[in-house]
Amino acid sequence: MTQRVTVSLDEESAAALETLVTETGAGQSEVVRRALAFYAANFEAANQQPSDNLEQYYRMLASGEHVLLDVDFLHAFLEFCYDGGDPDPAFVEAADRVSEYHAHEYADRFETVGEVLEWLSFCGFLEVRREDADYHLVFPSEAIRWFMTRFIERSTADLPTEIEIEQGVSKVIITERVD
Repeated sequence: MTQRVTVSLDEESAAALETLVTETGAGQSEVVRRALAFYAANFEAANQQPSDNLEQYYRMLASGEHVLLDVDFLHAFLEFCYDGGDPDPAFVEAADRVSEYHAHEYADRFETVGEVLEWLSFCGFLEVRREDADYHLVFPSEAIRWFMTRFIERSTADLPTEIEIEQGVSKVIITERVD
């Protein structure tokens, strides 16, 4: 059984309807039915305030400067770079260039190493826990520990603090000292 409904559309809604009709090749009634079904299925998400993390992820991805990467790909990539023992020197050189670039960016963006560590934790590279002046970092693998510890050491070089790094197998303790 179908039900007839009459609606009033403002300019924006009318333009959206016309665009969807053109793009889908469906009639106005079909587009409105699909839109209502979609809205009903996503009502909760459409009417809640997005989380701070979701908004931050959106900004990172929308800039085109970051990508989502499955953690298994990251592990595979880093293990490949370690094939045969030490990391490939060309990879280390390229990673260090990226770290140096980030050092300039982080100097304007962050005031402490702790802020950088929280950011890297948000990005999924590590887990961080603070105890007094120490940061206890946990990494998912030895390869990521090596890669991220090297990155942290180089990317925080322009901050007004110094760090001491004590390395374990999959954990690292970083002590931050204000200059």
